[in-house]
Amino acid sequence: MALIACGLAQFLKLVIDLIRHQKLNARALVTTGGMPSSHATLVSALATGIGLTAGWSSPEFAIATTFAIIVMYDAAGVRQAAGKQARILNQIIDELFQEKPEFNEDRLKELLGHTPFQVIMGLFLGVFIAWLSCRYFL
Repeated sequence: MALIACGLAQFLKLVIDLIRHQKLNARALVTTGGMPSSHATLVSALATGIGLTAGWSSPEFAIATTFAIIVMYDAAGVRQAAGKQARILNQIIDELFQEKPEFNEDRLKELLGHTPFQVIMGLFLGVFIAWLSCRYFL
């Protein structure tokens, strides 16, 4: 169920990217970052599914929830900050290239993390998919 939720989140990234840019970008299926957060979708579906099946007071739910909080914090905090740093470093590289064209032009990936809104939307999507799965398929 969690993997299906993650796959759905990745597919939604493709659809949102198609609507936003008016062209199909298949790379949206495998890239990090973007709307909604597939990381948040996966871990929230996992924790919700465990809560629904093993119980909300089970040790498994506590472990899954702790794991989900760490992953979502990382997606919105640490990885978002790393993306901002990559953007600044890429600007520095661009400026250096203008002065010294012999430097190597390897660019850093800037879209690493998620905005808090993207994480929250992934959280809601994961909870909804887990609830739907447990209600109708288990």
